[in-house]
Amino acid sequence: MPELRWLCLPFAELHRDLLYELLRLRSAVFVVEQDCVYQDLDGHDRQSLHLCGMAEGKLACYARLNPPELKFPAAAISRIIVSRKRRGGGLGGILLREAIARCEQHWPGAEIQLSAQRHLVEFYAAQGFRRVSAPYDDAGIPHVDMVR
Repeated sequence: MPELRWLCLPFAELHRDLLYELLRLRSAVFVVEQDCVYQDLDGHDRQSLHLCGMAEGKLACYARLNPPELKFPAAAISRIIVSRKRRGGGLGGILLREAIARCEQHWPGAEIQLSAQRHLVEFYAAQGFRRVSAPYDDAGIPHVDMVR
């Protein structure tokens, strides 16, 4: 796996090319690949931090870090994504651990919550998240809320 360079930026500091690349990645996976029509631009991007894992000058993975009280009472990790060509080598776990560390850095002592696709519950549980809701439908995909 190539070395990653991490960027964790507020919306106002995202260069237009990086913003385009991360929105393109989110659309490619969450809308096209998962065949899910939903409103990705949900009004939370401007208040959030954007964690970008760069490899060989390209966006390899991404997560959005929401401050407490924006999406949930807790801090939240959302839009967790690894580009298709970078999957299968453990990058998802690396991304999640980096996202947790950044949340702890920016919002010390805050719980961290996420909305997990149900088939990924064990993946998140391995990083200390526990399920706190019954399954629910989010744009046609079963999800559960999890907290760490």
